[in-house]
Amino acid sequence: MQTSQFYVNAHARRATLSRPSDEVRRFHAGLPGYAPTPLLELPEVAEELGVARVVVKDESSRLGLPAFKILGASYAIARALSARWGSERTLSLAELRELAPSQPPVTLFAATDGNHGRAVARTAALIGLDCQVFYPGSLTAAAMAAIAAEGALTTRVELPYDDVVQTMRDGAAAFGAAALVVQDTSWHGYTDIPGWIVDGYSTMLDELDDQLHDLGIARVDLALAPAGVGSLAQAIVAHFKSGSTSSAVAIVEPLAAPAVFHALTSGSPAPVSTTDTVMLGLNCGTVSELAWPVLRAGADAAVLVSDDEARAAVATLGAAGVDAGPCGAATLAGARRILANARAELSLSSSSTVVLFNTESLSANPL
Repeated sequence: MQTSQFYVNAHARRATLSRPSDEVRRFHAGLPGYAPTPLLELPEVAEELGVARVVVKDESSRLGLPAFKILGASYAIARALSARWGSERTLSLAELRELAPSQPPVTLFAATDGNHGRAVARTAALIGLDCQVFYPGSLTAAAMAAIAAEGALTTRVELPYDDVVQTMRDGAAAFGAAALVVQDTSWHGYTDIPGWIVDGYSTMLDELDDQLHDLGIARVDLALAPAGVGSLAQAIVAHFKSGSTSSAVAIVEPLAAPAVFHALTSGSPAPVSTTDTVMLGLNCGTVSELAWPVLRAGADAAVLVSDDEARAAVATLGAAGVDAGPCGAATLAGARRILANARAELSLSSSSTVVLFNTESLSANPL
């Protein structure tokens, strides 16, 4: 099934993918303030969608930040610095902070449309490193201020996100050997750190498995994965395609930034033009090279949602007690479209269980 706003891959159920090792969750468990984020039941949403159960993994507060991104940033930075400083194992942030003064200086570089940059800046501060964060002019004033408050040197670039990434890369190259680029998308020759970022997201998914078990949910019929460059979606698809029972995974993007949708429907991950959207964290025009083969093989569906649909989903989740920004609420907007238009194609019924991911609080991306 393929339309201007829907894509379904009937072969994705047969995909078999792998998930990271248990080292990732052990690393996060050692961070100050670590605790699993909640998994919340949404019975009124389930009734609306005509399914048995809807649950949402609520990442509106993770390790002191209003989004999930710190999971990927902290683990990837720890892996990268541990390797750079000669350790054969992944050091904790406390160990890295103790070691940093005796090592050659390092400055972290990142481009962001909000939450990733703040997570990199927070991790840099915890270790005692300098950090430079580049962002587009479309970022909210609150998000700009939050990144600066973490101690990062910030650069506003009045260009689309893909061009902000390139500006950051140029800045890091000019900075020299002390620069360490920490980006959640990959390109030719740059794969280790983006891969470790994706691995970092697995802690959220491991927690989800435990919480589903605690709720007596043995099977997930549909999971909704929001996509910007596709890194979180990569982690979600790989997770749900690594067990003995494959669940359907649908990718959700803004109409204004259909990078993954275009790649899936055309068969080629070519960059796409983007326009403004309230879903700032999903406003990306190029799919990560690492994410693309995973999404091509394992994404059962893809759907595009409008800003109005995201706003409506924010309101619905808010009424249910879930603090969601528009990127976080996009998965509910996508579920509404999927359940209204592709139930049969994805074998969904009144007995199905649906998993949403709320990736940010409303404070992270105010409407």
